[in-house]
Amino acid sequence: MTGEKLNPGSESYFASAGPAGSAVTTASTSVGIEANLIQIEVRCTRSLSYFHIVGLTEGAARETRVRVVSAIAGIGILLDEWAITVNLAPLDLPKSGAVLDLAIAIGVLAAIGKLPTERARATLLLGELSLDGRVRAVRGVLPKLEGARMSDVREAILPAGNACEAGLVNDIAVWVAGDLEEVCAHLRGERELPRAPATKFTPSECSGNGYDLSALRGHPAARRAIEVAAAGNHNLLMIGPPGGGKTLLARMLHSILPPLTFDEAFEATAVHSVAGLLNDERGMVTSRPFRAPHHSVSEAGLIGGGEFPRPGEVSLAHHGVLFLDELAEFRRSALDALHHVLKDGRVCIARMRTRAWFPAKPMLVSATNPCPCGYFGHPTRSCRCAPELRQRYLSRLGGALIDRFDVHVPVAPVERDAPISAGAGESTVAVSARVVLARTAQRKRHLDSRTAGATNASLGLAELKRIAPLDSETEKLLEATVRRLGLNAQASLSVLRVARTIADLDGIPNVEMPHVTEAIGLGRMFSSAISQ
Repeated sequence: MTGEKLNPGSESYFASAGPAGSAVTTASTSVGIEANLIQIEVRCTRSLSYFHIVGLTEGAARETRVRVVSAIAGIGILLDEWAITVNLAPLDLPKSGAVLDLAIAIGVLAAIGKLPTERARATLLLGELSLDGRVRAVRGVLPKLEGARMSDVREAILPAGNACEAGLVNDIAVWVAGDLEEVCAHLRGERELPRAPATKFTPSECSGNGYDLSALRGHPAARRAIEVAAAGNHNLLMIGPPGGGKTLLARMLHSILPPLTFDEAFEATAVHSVAGLLNDERGMVTSRPFRAPHHSVSEAGLIGGGEFPRPGEVSLAHHGVLFLDELAEFRRSALDALHHVLKDGRVCIARMRTRAWFPAKPMLVSATNPCPCGYFGHPTRSCRCAPELRQRYLSRLGGALIDRFDVHVPVAPVERDAPISAGAGESTVAVSARVVLARTAQRKRHLDSRTAGATNASLGLAELKRIAPLDSETEKLLEATVRRLGLNAQASLSVLRVARTIADLDGIPNVEMPHVTEAIGLGRMFSSAISQ
């Protein structure tokens, strides 16, 4: 209201008091990547001025109230004469205040008669308000819009900074606004807001940190290991002294991964949106993520957590690569939690009043030194670690986590003259083409058999027996290897998965003896020594 202020002690003040005005608006809040609609009920009465919000924590309510009152004053409407009560329902859902600012402000304006109540109620409103009324971008718009669409909401008003992200959702009309005054004009029918344009999905190539595989000299076993791991989406463990090129190999593995599909990009974008890591210009994740947290990362940083649960590194690497360098230096509690996440493919964070979940299906690529000093097995430097110390160091990884790695490979430092004597290897483009063909064959096979997984790394024993039957001689070889190395069921299953991938790389429909032999050689003998 812009008129003169009334004295609360005067007769005219009480004479002006009338029936309470009310309005309802719709907003949304995210718990994990699941969105829930919030009904914002506003009741206003001419009385002693106050502004009370229920359904938020005290600090969040106080901050939201200040932003809303200041933003409304910025368009020339003072709330000094109004007693305002705002209820955020349902009460038991956790809510953050900033994303609800716009919906609360519109609800207040509708309740005091400045906006039509019916249109305000039918529109999803998301946005943080600045003190001067500008509408700022917020996190988690993609899952919120998708949740609203599934709840039959057909209109939404969002900040202009979220326009690209909003363009990914169909079947809902999305308008974008720069400030509160534009939203009010739109709801009154005076001036329509611009529509969020459809966002075109164009997958981009993964970065190899500027390096091409053709520049890599030596490491023939490691080159083959990263190709096999990329083709089947297998977790990869590299072990060797410092300076062997483990980090570079991880970057190059990322560069040969196939482009994201739209469904994969949509899921990855939802996670990054909730985390507030989206690029405003593109609005979505277009290449496979590569996350490389330091070994000092906390369990919550790696897995996820917080008062309002946020995704950790394992979820931010969903459909991409999670690279853990110096794996043995990570906290044991974090590695134990990681093992369970990799097994389930999702993170579940339980709190007293809520439970949030995030998808977590990255390719895990790890590197570790063979001992505390790092030089065990180095061609020129001596290791001073006792055998018991080396064993204790590697035992930090735990056998359960090691079994999550289908491919294990030792990486030794390249000899000084190797860059000259070794010829140039295949380029990233050539290797990536084979990886894409192998992934395509897997996807087609899995669609034909109606299995949920799209890569060989997700196959179970029953499915492997069906799509990768072994002849009698090959089966005897595998059984003898299992007995000799003392491999458990998970390790033997990994051999079959890798063998199936090698056959896919060769374009052969059946798994044969050479494929199983190579799969055994890709680290199973080496890994058995670690897990003992």
